[in-house]
Amino acid sequence: MTHEGSGFDGRTALVTGAGRGIGRAVARRLAERGAHVVLVARTTADLERVAEELGPTRTTVLSMDVGKASSVTEALGRLERRVDILVSNAGLAASLPFERTDDAVFEELMAVNALGAFRLCRALIPRMIEADYGRVVLVASNAGLAGYAYSSAYCASKHALLGMMRAVALEIARTPVTLNAVCPGWVETEMADRAIARIAETTGRSPEEARRSLEHMSPKHRMVEPDEVAHLVVCLCAEAARGIHGQAVALDGGQTMR
Repeated sequence: MTHEGSGFDGRTALVTGAGRGIGRAVARRLAERGAHVVLVARTTADLERVAEELGPTRTTVLSMDVGKASSVTEALGRLERRVDILVSNAGLAASLPFERTDDAVFEELMAVNALGAFRLCRALIPRMIEADYGRVVLVASNAGLAGYAYSSAYCASKHALLGMMRAVALEIARTPVTLNAVCPGWVETEMADRAIARIAETTGRSPEEARRSLEHMSPKHRMVEPDEVAHLVVCLCAEAARGIHGQAVALDGGQTMR
């Protein structure tokens, strides 16, 4: 791992969903720039591999289920570091017709995608304010900026996440803490792979055709790479980004351009 250094030396960053995909890419970029990264997920197997990759002295592995209040409280109680940067990336997705989306599915997505992020903000932002420094980036989705068929619970959870972000951002606007969200379209992750397999199975299309259907949702006709999302997240954490606050930044090749 190369150490580039760019203002995060001595800072501690907590990244949820850090074992793979976007979270792993974010953790890597923050570590490369000098931050000590607290790697968070429900299970630690993937986190241990990321920690080994980034360097055990630059990382802490922390098991946490953001969808459960007791897990968040217990895990943060074990953490001996003050968190300067929070990247709330853990999330769930579900694709179902709305009439088959039962309460359990809806409630699970809201618990993880919206309430989980709120719990972390509620726990960590006051401490950031006391320390006169903080950066919070929520990894949302362009499904929080628009509606998509067969995704009612997912869209609702991401809309809720962005609404929460904007409200909290107003409350803390006169503090040194910034709070923003990034809203990717389809990203080259295991979540996209599962969606492609599901589309192929339910429509009879080949996996290649299913992939193209997702890629062509973007005017650029491609998915976003995890490192592109990580680049934007880290940019929002920089000192020079201190004037960017309460924003939901789309990263989808122009799919939701306004």
